[in-house]
Amino acid sequence: MALSALVLCSRALLKLGAAPVASLEEGTAEAEIAANLYPHVRDAMLSAHPWSFASGQVTLPRLAATPVADYAHAFQLPAGFLRALSAGSGGAGRGISYRIHENRLHADAETVTLTYVFRPEETDFPPFFTEALVARLAAEFCLPLTESTGRAEALYRLAEQSLRAARLADSQQATTKALEGFPLIMARG
Repeated sequence: MALSALVLCSRALLKLGAAPVASLEEGTAEAEIAANLYPHVRDAMLSAHPWSFASGQVTLPRLAATPVADYAHAFQLPAGFLRALSAGSGGAGRGISYRIHENRLHADAETVTLTYVFRPEETDFPPFFTEALVARLAAEFCLPLTESTGRAEALYRLAEQSLRAARLADSQQATTKALEGFPLIMARG
């Protein structure tokens, strides 16, 4: 079964001990809560870590309008943008000063390559992230559906453990970054 918002919400409801939903618009309390909480929880989870499956780089188009102060150029952020990780220029993905303001990136560089976190399709979520998201959804759905604070707290603890495991799995998918510009290492010569 292909992953979708409906499948993820139904898995979270099952984990909570509630009945799964056939549609997020079916009018039940479960469907209403899932439809309202899912987009926020998904985006918060995606933004919380530079996930390898949700990170990308793009050269931003420069806008005709210029910032009022501090920077010379404004650039259009990409569709699905959630969070900036770094910005660079001249073939580098980092190294320039920038700020996100009024849903645009401001910088002094003529061109900007943005490394960022975006909102991928649910079908692109790897299993480790899916498990963490379902655990967090179950915790978020718990209080409005069951009114049990003890159960909600236990589910939040499980969700945090699942998130730590997902971050660990994701961080093992790239070469370890070396320390750069650390004064004690440079002093040793």
